[in-house]
Amino acid sequence: MPRTNLTLIQLEEKANKIREDIVSMLLAAGSGHSAGSLGLADIFTALYFNIMNLKPDEPEWPDRDVLFLSNGHCVPVQYASMAEAGYFEVSELQTLRKYGSRLQGHPERERLPGLENTSGPLGCGLSQAAAYAYDLEYIDKQPHRFVYVVMGDGELDEGNIWEAAMFAGKYKLGHLIGFIDRNNIQIDGSTEDVMPLEDLKAKWEAFGWHVLEIDGNNIESIINAASEARAITNRPTVAIAHTIPGKGVDFMEYDYKWHGVAPNSDQAKLALEKLRTLDGKITHEGAGV
Repeated sequence: MPRTNLTLIQLEEKANKIREDIVSMLLAAGSGHSAGSLGLADIFTALYFNIMNLKPDEPEWPDRDVLFLSNGHCVPVQYASMAEAGYFEVSELQTLRKYGSRLQGHPERERLPGLENTSGPLGCGLSQAAAYAYDLEYIDKQPHRFVYVVMGDGELDEGNIWEAAMFAGKYKLGHLIGFIDRNNIQIDGSTEDVMPLEDLKAKWEAFGWHVLEIDGNNIESIINAASEARAITNRPTVAIAHTIPGKGVDFMEYDYKWHGVAPNSDQAKLALEKLRTLDGKITHEGAGV
């Protein structure tokens, strides 16, 4: 069952608020990853506010769905989503990457209730998620729970992703649902220049997965993909989600140089103005920082 009853328009507004939070927290931190975090806001909004069965006031609720973030450098979008969902106060986002903060630059599971995994080294999240899904299906036998994992396309260069894909395919882990952030960039440039991934759909199908291709910045498309995936019980599902890196901030969009860079004060002011006015499509007081 969805955790909230927000309308599609309300979900889109929530995603935009999460983008604003990301810009503000990266500015406060003075470092971090802008492009991927902004591009994933729609997927995380759909997960936290519609798709997953969660109780933010009870993070260890035994019947919860679980989410593993594999490309951990994009964790600002998860922190912002969790704060907006009520796991902790939104004001705490301003402590990102600060000494002693619960919100480190890569997620640490034991620091923050509601985080299901620690990630930093790329390629590990799918193995973690597949192991959890195996436990749900074969050991604890909890058919009502699902395991979601978000991966970056650049981290598909890592061999352990494909080991986990083989494992999940062999054991037909129908509880496992993956989203690949297919934004076509990584730290050194275009994914297809650094290490070509196509035909990506055929690769995953060869490992025994049900594969969808979706618009990863369209919340309705994301929700529909998750619904279809939950109906596939005899194999894992992965959605190749085509996203725009830096989504919502035109001077960041599609530019791989924003992969691991935070905005300065002038850039953040401009970015927030664009987000709060939908790049000039609406006007209202308080559109500045």
